[in-house]
Amino acid sequence: MATLFKTLLLTEFLMFIDYAMFSCTQLYSGKTLELSSVAAAKRLPRRELLLRTIGFNTILLYASPAVSAAPAPDMKEPEVIRTLKLDSGVRIQEIVEGKGSEAHEGDVVEVNYVCRRSNGYFVHSTVDQFSGESLPVILPLDEKQIIKGLKEVLIGMKVGGKRRALIPPTMGYIDENLQPVPEEFGPRRSLLSHANEPLIFEVQLLKVL
Repeated sequence: MATLFKTLLLTEFLMFIDYAMFSCTQLYSGKTLELSSVAAAKRLPRRELLLRTIGFNTILLYASPAVSAAPAPDMKEPEVIRTLKLDSGVRIQEIVEGKGSEAHEGDVVEVNYVCRRSNGYFVHSTVDQFSGESLPVILPLDEKQIIKGLKEVLIGMKVGGKRRALIPPTMGYIDENLQPVPEEFGPRRSLLSHANEPLIFEVQLLKVL
């Protein structure tokens, strides 16, 4: 197909050059110079010339890689994670829906979590970001012992599930004694120093005790 295309293109180009040379000769010398291709073209009726031109253009159309290329496969639309906004102002995204037992108010649960500031800066995590080792925490789903926002996030979760939540300051560390708080001084200070900001928690429910 590529060879045919090149041959047809070269033939058309040569005919164009012949015609241009013929026109220039007529213009400047007044003499008639009949090259083979031009002479043949002059002898052809206009209808046949038109049909040949249409045929050539059709060949070009079907020979064009852009037209003959196979259609692109259908693209799957990315899955959109919906955000649920609670009356308290807490915003929750269901990352993974668990399949185990469901957590209810008053239960005691074991979780892993990552806490970040609203701009994405890391604050604290129960999972080591280098080794992958985790130190899960045990939390009672009681608003007198745990920050209210995280309690709302955990209630209704199933074991194995993961959620991401944006917790406003009013639902966060209004009291320094509320859990979860890291035991180490550095991480604890870092967390409480941002208590007046919205915090992002990514939490995984491991067990309902």
